[in-house]
Amino acid sequence: MTTLDTYRLLGRSGLRVSPLSLGTMTFGTDWGWGSDKDESRRIFDTYVDRGGNFIDTASQYTEGTAETMVGEFATGRRERLVLATKYTMARRQGDPNSGGNHRKSMVQSVEASLRRLNTDHLDLLYLHAWDFTTPVEEILRAMDDLVRMGKVLYVGISDTPAWQVARMQAIADLRGWTPLIALQIEYSLVERTVERDLIPMARELGLGVIPWSPLASGVLTGKYSRADLEGEVSASPAGSRKNVAAANGSLTVRALDIADVVKRVAAEMDRPPSQVALAWTLLNPGVTAPIVGARTLGQLEDNLGALDVRFTDAQLAALNEVSQVGLGFPHEFLARPMPRHVMLGGVEIDLTRG
Repeated sequence: MTTLDTYRLLGRSGLRVSPLSLGTMTFGTDWGWGSDKDESRRIFDTYVDRGGNFIDTASQYTEGTAETMVGEFATGRRERLVLATKYTMARRQGDPNSGGNHRKSMVQSVEASLRRLNTDHLDLLYLHAWDFTTPVEEILRAMDDLVRMGKVLYVGISDTPAWQVARMQAIADLRGWTPLIALQIEYSLVERTVERDLIPMARELGLGVIPWSPLASGVLTGKYSRADLEGEVSASPAGSRKNVAAANGSLTVRALDIADVVKRVAAEMDRPPSQVALAWTLLNPGVTAPIVGARTLGQLEDNLGALDVRFTDAQLAALNEVSQVGLGFPHEFLARPMPRHVMLGGVEIDLTRG
């Protein structure tokens, strides 16, 4: 059995984090579907009391309420926690520089996060999402400046193409700037395309993978049916959790087919489907700590049970088969017998050693 206090190293660093990270996007009711303050505190306290230390938030989760709550809940135990937040989301509508990846956005967002979190430093700062406009050198140098100032201890990146992350890590290494140690990406039985490049890249370059939405916005808990495929989808996270699932592309016919298999395996184990789906992500050796976001204490209790799930070969095969995605070019081409024969001349190489 794995527990929250069975810590793991985060990427190419000595930072120790729990095998499940507590997500706080549900802290606050500003978007119409989160937890109130009392329930959020119960969720936070339960996670920390059981040895959990890895708290994930972002500058504009529930319009800043999430960070404010985390800052209050962490009082008296701040130093034992690894507080991770993100910058990029626009803080003011209509202001062209209130969001994005650039230095002004980064510095102003970090200063605001420090105030809300009631701390003098962030343990981990992520770039939240790639904006396709800011030079990588500007981002890396600004991050390095914040680290040298002591306002940030470690840096990571989220929701960015693999080739750009690899380029950034190479530049940071060559120039002696602070390297990236964490990669936050969507990863679940519903979203496995990151197995093509993002996860292998992270393992090669020393970034710990932190999956968000391992339950596919709740779809893998079995809470939705095909009747939920109807209706309008809004671009705003406000409104309902169902809208978030649909807007994120998680609520589809394929996803519901996968959820059906998850429910079947869960019934065989006499466990909630959420535990099965979470436990599957933990099997990937590139994954450090999936983010669990709970709206109620009961949901958190269910999620933490994923650390104790063990699959039979047949159960794992069923989950892998229904969720499988093609790796595409060049991965499938390079794995075919002819290219391998041409490259290796019929010689077999044991890649499990050396």
